[in-house]
Amino acid sequence: MAINKGIAPKPFLKWAGGKSQILDKIRGKYPAEIGKSITKYAEPFVGGGAVLFDVLNSYRFEKIYISDVNQELIFTYLAIRDRVSEFIVVLKDFEANYLSAGDEARKKIYYANRERFNILKKGSGNDLELAALFLFLNKTCFNGLYRVNSLGEFNVPQGNYKNPKICDEINLRNVSEILQRVDIVCADYKQSRCFIDGNTFAYFDPPYRPLSITASFNSYSNDGFDDAKQAELACFIDEITAQGAYIVASNSDPKNTNKNDDFFDRMYAKYLVTRISAHRMINSVAAKRGSVNELLITKAKMGAINA
Repeated sequence: MAINKGIAPKPFLKWAGGKSQILDKIRGKYPAEIGKSITKYAEPFVGGGAVLFDVLNSYRFEKIYISDVNQELIFTYLAIRDRVSEFIVVLKDFEANYLSAGDEARKKIYYANRERFNILKKGSGNDLELAALFLFLNKTCFNGLYRVNSLGEFNVPQGNYKNPKICDEINLRNVSEILQRVDIVCADYKQSRCFIDGNTFAYFDPPYRPLSITASFNSYSNDGFDDAKQAELACFIDEITAQGAYIVASNSDPKNTNKNDDFFDRMYAKYLVTRISAHRMINSVAAKRGSVNELLITKAKMGAINA
């Protein structure tokens, strides 16, 4: 299963809040010490993996750790890494069945597959089918959202795509090859503490703090990630930077909607907080789409954290 040298592996998922469009700005925050004093990489909120694949394509780390609390997402990463040929067979069946159907039949197939996915999420089926359904739904649902209800059931409606690319076999095989050297874990970010040390570059992309009451559209689970959990994450980042880890973290900018909201500026006062422009396309109302500021939080100069 040789990697196709002419095509770099890329994210295999559409992902709300994905970092592909601002990757150049995040890349500008990578530490210069990669390959020297920094030999490890950690991404404890891996999501769609835009930063992960950029890092894997650009550098050679001795050890790489990724994790997420979204069990189905991690099952998919593992299936592609460990069983890519079997995974592709199952996914191609879903693709052929869906693309050969008319609009009404596609609608029935989508919702039947969504129901089957929610059954498998409860543990009554095999992980390979669950992973293939996860990717199928990601490519055919509205805007690549992953949202669950209070019962933990995936509830995103069907998207309106004429000819979605559900199974990109070449990319999946390339992704499988590059993931061979990656530790993939289903866990809360705090578990990465046992991996992260002073030789680690860690990128944190947690669920964003909502800019409004209705903006929390991309819940990975029904647990939420409220202000208290944002503060817990900041404390965790303080702990690992005190040990010498280099960090980059992303989040929303509260000042988009309230210029006096200094939530993250106060929380990360010892860090460099950079505001960058990002284009959001997730809102169903076209007039509410457009550029907003997001935050990139990076470790301050040596000695500043404990100042």
